[in-house]
Amino acid sequence: MTDKDFFAESREQSQVKARIVTKYFWAWATVMMPTAKIYSKRIAYIDLFSGPGRYEDGTVSTPLMVLEKAIADPQMSTMLVTLFNDRDAENVGKLKAAIESLPGIEKLKYKPEITNEIVGEELAKKWAAMRFVPTFFFIDPWGYAGLSSGLIKAVIQSWGCDCVFFFNYNRINMGLANDKVQAHMDALFGAERANQLRQILPTLEPTDRENQIVEALAEAMKQLGAPYVLPFAFKDTRGNRTKHHLIFVTKHFKGYEIMKGIMAKESSEQNQGVATFEFSPAAERFPLLFELSRPLDELGQMLLKQFAGETLTMRHIYERHSVGRPYISSNYKDVLKVLEKEQKIKAIPPAEDRPKNTFADNVQVFFPKQLP
Repeated sequence: MTDKDFFAESREQSQVKARIVTKYFWAWATVMMPTAKIYSKRIAYIDLFSGPGRYEDGTVSTPLMVLEKAIADPQMSTMLVTLFNDRDAENVGKLKAAIESLPGIEKLKYKPEITNEIVGEELAKKWAAMRFVPTFFFIDPWGYAGLSSGLIKAVIQSWGCDCVFFFNYNRINMGLANDKVQAHMDALFGAERANQLRQILPTLEPTDRENQIVEALAEAMKQLGAPYVLPFAFKDTRGNRTKHHLIFVTKHFKGYEIMKGIMAKESSEQNQGVATFEFSPAAERFPLLFELSRPLDELGQMLLKQFAGETLTMRHIYERHSVGRPYISSNYKDVLKVLEKEQKIKAIPPAEDRPKNTFADNVQVFFPKQLP
């Protein structure tokens, strides 16, 4: 399948991907605009592999969904700068026509910029020397050409800049064993990490190969200065194998929290209210993936062990414990209410002095010391 074939119809997985990106864009913009209004006066959305704007069945794709959000919001329409790029000239022409036909497009203060360039090392070097206004980057290559750690580092370096990118697991899995694309793999993982993968992958079963590759990618992103990395997996039509992932990268917990909530709601399954993020079962030797597969039953015991002897608020518990794990804020509140009812923790104010069945962010939690 080519990238043109990809836009022949709007598959359910493509719609999920578009919803995740546009929901986060809206939430991100809502957080960024008040501060940006004081300083830069602008926020931006950049899509480096934008496609034609519509699938052949008429369904709008991400570029038009983002612009429709901006047109409908009076404040965003005066602040949003957009750049859409695609290496395919035919896609660029279709996207221009689709954007020009959008109702209300004239309301945007900044006309969308549409370019026809190949994304590669030169762009990464150029952007590494730039400072961006708060920008949300969407990088969605069909394969892996143009996707590199240098590019990711360049786009997240400035304040308020977050990135989500498409990670074609199937092609990258094959590429790591292909000497002809060694430079691409080294550019994405780093040469040392890519060589380590090449050595260990032949010894692993298919599921462990996936876990090892995604874990290595997450570690590569963290080394770029982005401590919060969140993968979301898409399986094949049979639900047996993972085809690709969306990888979200941010420097700030707030962005991580927002995206986790969005991805949790878009997950196809939940276990006891804990989203699967569509991951295959992960072995304990892959820390990020292992933690993202643990059920809610274990959360209470983890909290009692990790915070033994400490006193802290629900919000602090959530911020310290949730990174790299599938739990969202409501999961922590539910578990803390159970622990309080079982008298395994103390809370101030106690349950009888709070609104019924609540556990606010500022409730103080006293964890008992662990017995030896």
